[in-house]
Amino acid sequence: MVIKIIGTGNEENNLGLACQSHLDMVCEKEESKKFNFSKDPIPLKIIKVDGVEWLSADGTTLGADNGVGICYLLTLMKKIHSKEVSFPKKNLYLIFTVQEEIGLIGAVNFDKSLIKGKYFINLDGDSEKFIIGCAGGITTKGHAIYSPVPVETQLNNPKALEIGIQGLKGGHSGVDIDKNRANAIKILSKILWELNNNYFFCISLIQGGKLGNAIPREARALLYFEEKNIKEVLKFIKSIIQELESEIKNLEPEIRFIIEEIHDPQDRVGLSGIIKEKLIHMLYIFPHGIISMHPKIQNLVHTSTNLASIECKDGKISILTTQRSFNEKSKKQIYQEIEALLKLADMNFEISHEGEYPGWEPSFESKLLKIAIQTHEQLYKEKPQIQAIHAGLECGIFKKHFPDMELISIGADIKELHSPGERLNIQSVKRTWDFFIQLLKNLE
Repeated sequence: MVIKIIGTGNEENNLGLACQSHLDMVCEKEESKKFNFSKDPIPLKIIKVDGVEWLSADGTTLGADNGVGICYLLTLMKKIHSKEVSFPKKNLYLIFTVQEEIGLIGAVNFDKSLIKGKYFINLDGDSEKFIIGCAGGITTKGHAIYSPVPVETQLNNPKALEIGIQGLKGGHSGVDIDKNRANAIKILSKILWELNNNYFFCISLIQGGKLGNAIPREARALLYFEEKNIKEVLKFIKSIIQELESEIKNLEPEIRFIIEEIHDPQDRVGLSGIIKEKLIHMLYIFPHGIISMHPKIQNLVHTSTNLASIECKDGKISILTTQRSFNEKSKKQIYQEIEALLKLADMNFEISHEGEYPGWEPSFESKLLKIAIQTHEQLYKEKPQIQAIHAGLECGIFKKHFPDMELISIGADIKELHSPGERLNIQSVKRTWDFFIQLLKNLE
């Protein structure tokens, strides 16, 4: 949706300014939280962290990404209507896009005839730093079909165990990929691989992660062992967990391992021995995390991949991954390597690459950036921080649509995006609003 507000003077001679936010959010929640994102209101709460007030939600994502950007534009409309603010000789184009979180789909399909102008301000930033560049990305999926095998044909007196990982920080698969946060699927794959080297068992179910742009926080597997080995297996699993906790407890203090004997399982079928072996080995070596750092910009991830989700049950295996890079060739190489690994697994994966979007090359010389810096110094008497980010922004798409436009992305401070820990700095919202309005006034 585009809302056009014509300034005073000749419309054709007015300065064109586009301001944009996206309408959708990442719907993540704690597994134990009963919540329906399609109808339940977000349970808001205010918390204090180091004396700073933050808006957060109770067990779900907050939706500040990009709800705060939507609020800025709605408030701007209201204040223009009430004549509290005005922008003479400027045409404003207020853009609300859809389906940003599942592949920037609204931006990709944007009708380029709807706007024209010189400057483009994206309101999807997650800090008060100015963003002037972002990585491109793509989603790589693998789907395979297998024939479930009755557990009783593989084991005598089978006993079911459920193994789960919960309480990880998770986070955004772009901006948080360099923070060494654990991936629940990779932790589970380590446990399965160690078990497979020591015991025979049957896999009935594997589930982990949900969304391509979120690092998996939770994962679980339903396994069958021979009942006579259960005590020994439980002891072995606990030894693996102790080893894992010693490695990651400092980075993931809230991690929880769930080991539960299931006395009356509904699913009594699973993978054949051959498919189980192939899947365990593939998951164990599946890449996740940083592939390379940016060659020119310090401390910036250049290329990465996220093992985002897996579901293995009822004769179907689905694996979802996302790849990001500032360079199109590097992005292509890593998604081709993922494809090669899925083929090497020899499980007849049907592989697809979807939702590809371009990166946004940083420009430190744009007039928009220079005016933004001057405006920040005017308001706060200090220079702003400027960065490019290893995440997908709609700016890359809009720069492709409008190559002559100058772009910048701004926003308030948001932490723990795409996870139930998401929180919004309340004072930062006010500072960013003040800056946004002054910037609109100063642009020429």
